[in-house]
Amino acid sequence: MNKPTKAVIYARVSGAKQVRDGDGLASQESRCREYATYKDYDVIEVFTDDMTGKALRRPAMDRMLAFLRLHKKDSIAVIIDDISRLARNIEAHIELRRTLSDAGGILESPSIEFGEDSDSRLVEHMLATVAQHQREKNAEQTQNRMRGRKMNGYWTFQAPIGFRYEKINGHGKLLVRNEPVASIVQEGLEGYATGRFASQAELKRFFESQPAFPKDLPNDLIRQQRVSEMLTRIIYAGYVEYEPWGVTRRKGQHDGLVSLETWEQIQDRSKARKLAPARTDLNEDFPLRGAVICADCEAPLTSCWSKSGTGKRYPYYWCKSRTCASYRKNIRAERIDAGFADLMQHMTPSRNLLSLASRMLKDAWSQRDAQFGAKKSQIRRDISACNTQIESLLERIVEASNPTVIAAYEKKLANLEADRMRVEAKLTQNLKPAHSFDEMFELSKAFLSNPCKTWENAGLTLRKIILRLTFSAPLAYDRQSGFRTPQASVIFEFFEKITSKCKMVHLRGFEPLASAFGGQRSIQLSYRCV
Repeated sequence: MNKPTKAVIYARVSGAKQVRDGDGLASQESRCREYATYKDYDVIEVFTDDMTGKALRRPAMDRMLAFLRLHKKDSIAVIIDDISRLARNIEAHIELRRTLSDAGGILESPSIEFGEDSDSRLVEHMLATVAQHQREKNAEQTQNRMRGRKMNGYWTFQAPIGFRYEKINGHGKLLVRNEPVASIVQEGLEGYATGRFASQAELKRFFESQPAFPKDLPNDLIRQQRVSEMLTRIIYAGYVEYEPWGVTRRKGQHDGLVSLETWEQIQDRSKARKLAPARTDLNEDFPLRGAVICADCEAPLTSCWSKSGTGKRYPYYWCKSRTCASYRKNIRAERIDAGFADLMQHMTPSRNLLSLASRMLKDAWSQRDAQFGAKKSQIRRDISACNTQIESLLERIVEASNPTVIAAYEKKLANLEADRMRVEAKLTQNLKPAHSFDEMFELSKAFLSNPCKTWENAGLTLRKIILRLTFSAPLAYDRQSGFRTPQASVIFEFFEKITSKCKMVHLRGFEPLASAFGGQRSIQLSYRCV
């Protein structure tokens, strides 16, 4: 076999992070070039990979093999810094050695002399096996250290959306809020928990409308799977768990974006019903689509644009139920929109009624604020009761010998631990409202004082929210008589009950008030709820 005069260098590190933060590729190349100079080789190409040595197929390795096949067999030496740079898996090493030989390359290294005799192959395979053992041992040690940090409440994987890692004294790398994305995620999760977003599709559209939220699809879109995963991650509530490593739920060292109570509300909503994907037929032209049903069959009305003979387009709603008497009977969108505007106008409470409701709510708010201390004391008593039950249950588990009984005790113990964690979360969070009554009520007062005007000035997303805030069921529309009596939401039903229970107080039994002007007597009328 003729001695090669040309050589290529193959270098590999385990990941892209080592390329950014380390000098491994450059160091390997320098050592290989020094060896090539010693052997009087002309280095004509350098190939580098940044991936695990366990993998058999690698981009740079494939390019190198293709490069070797273009040249005469045994005319090019392939130089590697160490046997572990070729592979860290014995099966991959043997397969790559065979593939390199078939491609016409001669493998060489300053660390080992490769040969085809039995002794050389024994040493080579032993070193390859040692490289594999080192890789597996490093993986085990890394996993054990990561598991240990997770046991202590630290997250050790990639930072979730809304978080970033920051080095904190006494903690090392710790998850902290990544603004402004953290506030966007918090608003989205809390909105889904409270019903502001009726579905995951609406939550997805909310995230897509935020320029700062990271997108993973073209045209500023995100995958539905990303939203679904965010709704199930307990890490957003400030807790850590990882079942594959046996790490049960525990309080994390980081601060959550939402409370544990909010996260559990999210889980309850997600389990309550299966949510459909985002609909593409919802648009500004037909904001009432999905909220108006046919009065004859109670099926949702669909909508479309119709073109006349002159080419002018007209918006229509119509019933698509084949068994309905109103099947495909078009209703002009203008009629439905006008009827809805009149309906919203009648939903507007009077100024006096709104003022009365404000005073009633403010009294309830004051009572809630006064109960703050009592709530803290009750929570501490609940924690003490949970601890007592847990200690009693642990004693029973120690004394039990029946596997079925022990399993039942362990299940009960897990439930008690979850209850204690839930109660402790309430103790650590601020039970006082984050804003004053005036700040909280003013946000709603603008809508309640004139829902019709709010509807006219709102976009599609806000209009969907207004529909849910105003009505508790879809609106039935009759082609002849228009909208039927709607089912109002809780707040408007509350206004209606106040109105029905408020009557004018009879004058008898009340002394007229003396006016300060000229001794004339005047009568003061008042309202009284009965």
